[in-house]
Amino acid sequence: MLPKAELLLPAGSLIKLKTAFLYGADAVYAGTPDMCLRAQSKFTPEDLAEGISFAHKLGKKIYLTLNLFMHNRDVEKLPAFTATLRQLAPDGVLVADPGVFQYLREHAPELALFVSTQANICSWQAVKFWQSLGAKLCVLGREVTFEEMREIRRRCPDILLECFMHGAMCMSYSGRCLISNYLTGRSANQGKCAHCCRWHYKLHIRLKDGSIKELIVNEHNKDSFEFLLEEDFRPGEYYEIVEDEHGGYILNSKDMCLMPRLNELLSIGMDSLKVEGRNKTEYYAATVARAYRAAIDDWYRSPEKWNYQRYIGELDALQNRGYCLGFHDGQLTNLSQNYEYTRTLGDWLFAGSIVQWQDSDAVFEIRNYINGGEEIEFLLPGSLDVIKLRLNEFEDAASGEISPRVSAGQSKKIRIRPQNWPLPIAEIKQKLPQYTVARKFAPLRDESSKMLNRKKAEFIKLYQK
Repeated sequence: MLPKAELLLPAGSLIKLKTAFLYGADAVYAGTPDMCLRAQSKFTPEDLAEGISFAHKLGKKIYLTLNLFMHNRDVEKLPAFTATLRQLAPDGVLVADPGVFQYLREHAPELALFVSTQANICSWQAVKFWQSLGAKLCVLGREVTFEEMREIRRRCPDILLECFMHGAMCMSYSGRCLISNYLTGRSANQGKCAHCCRWHYKLHIRLKDGSIKELIVNEHNKDSFEFLLEEDFRPGEYYEIVEDEHGGYILNSKDMCLMPRLNELLSIGMDSLKVEGRNKTEYYAATVARAYRAAIDDWYRSPEKWNYQRYIGELDALQNRGYCLGFHDGQLTNLSQNYEYTRTLGDWLFAGSIVQWQDSDAVFEIRNYINGGEEIEFLLPGSLDVIKLRLNEFEDAASGEISPRVSAGQSKKIRIRPQNWPLPIAEIKQKLPQYTVARKFAPLRDESSKMLNRKKAEFIKLYQK
């Protein structure tokens, strides 16, 4: 019997940490912004201490990140940061820089050292190298295919292995991208990536007189021509660059979603399955965690009856750039890039979350506008079911003021009274504890809806091959 794989979620804040655990994560990874690739982390050392205590009371784990590549100025911080790590005593520390790995092994030998994806581990030989230095776990690079992963697992049976299964993809080699540093002075390897690959770029032409002119694409000429690149050593092979009136997106990868291949990851005995998204919302953490939690548990109960289609709809309820399988099946195909838009699209929005129960009243923080009479769905922890609620008016939690519509901003909260719920309040409080999140249906229109449906169809083509 294979040991059960760990569901690992990102935690960009203490609330996201608690939300991830509520919805089924076995472990989370987190960090402070000064010494890791979590440049926008909202954790303080006090938050981390509380998070670790919270996790351990639940019998769950938390891993901290020290996975930047250091410059001399960073080395000076290592002693103080190491002292903090020893005091916090996390379940593991993610490291990429060999110098940091050596320092922690010498000065904090009790810490379990994990090798970050930033180290670009793509072979069993690299795994054995890190294992020989004392690593307890290796995170495989996103570029590792399933067949390579299978061989790594076979050749390295006595070390923990982790792989990514959901989240944004980097257009470069696991974050080793120079574009951000070049254009903005923000280093991806210092946790400050500006995501220049998601920007839109316009094509220009240089005339014989040396002047540069923009190629204006508008509604009158956008269907008259296409932009094609030809590489010197591949004559006759043309690569299309798509540009419309909004610009072109030539480096913009779709998001990874390995739900249709989850059974393969579980069947070879991967120890930890990782979700990307440290800067995403609590709604993202809750939705991804509960979908993969149900899928993982169902596979172990009955592998032969397992079918990804039961869970894929939940992941479609997230804003995304379109899904792809990453490198799981081999090299990326043209269907893995999103040439049309860089923003995320989806038919569902994060409505808000229950931040507190005051006796029988739920205090609900608003995260998107809600109109009177509009239905919202509360995502049940430990289940794929929802509880639906429709409020015709909204009571401000602080002032008691009644309004027909509410909008997010300035931590706006409303009070939901016991009589508003479709079930007895005792049952509601048991099913919807603190940190429960809710969503609302907000269907896209016109061109955005067509693009979203096209991306869904492209994903089906990918995973049904």
